[in-house]
Amino acid sequence: MNVTTTAIPGVLVLEPRIFEDARGHFFESFNHAAFEKALGEPVSFVQDNQSFSRAHVLRGLHYQVDRPQGKLVRAVRGSIWDVAVDIRPESSAFGTWVACEISAENRRQLWVPAGLAHGFLVLSESAEVLYKTTDYYSPPGERCIVWNDPDLAVEWPLAAEPVVSAKDQQGMSFAEAVPRIQA
Repeated sequence: MNVTTTAIPGVLVLEPRIFEDARGHFFESFNHAAFEKALGEPVSFVQDNQSFSRAHVLRGLHYQVDRPQGKLVRAVRGSIWDVAVDIRPESSAFGTWVACEISAENRRQLWVPAGLAHGFLVLSESAEVLYKTTDYYSPPGERCIVWNDPDLAVEWPLAAEPVVSAKDQQGMSFAEAVPRIQA
């Protein structure tokens, strides 16, 4: 597995070794020992999530205040622009974001540690995304920072107006979220 660090401490881009021949290909999509070695710390996943989204759907930027989730994200069909925003007040990268294209073709995965906000934009006609989480979904603790917050200025590669849920359209600004995050 090839591991690439990003500008946000703890956020990693993971690329598996692919074994190809005339029959097709094989790769390990997850190996617990190799993943913990890459992270340098133990991790335990408790939930697998899967979503299907159509072209131009934008989900996020989501996080949980009571049960922060680390997420290991991959696309098994299509392509997404995957974004992580550092909302950890003690982090040297607080208020910054990183992104990368993840697709079924490039087989990349993005590790988003607990305490970060996460979202993605579908770049293809549709996308199916799988992600493992380190804690359970908690509806009372769920929060959303609006995807187009001017202070964060995430550079989404928009080819059309994004399709955003009513819930995500009601996301708060980063400035509104900060006092609640730090509390």
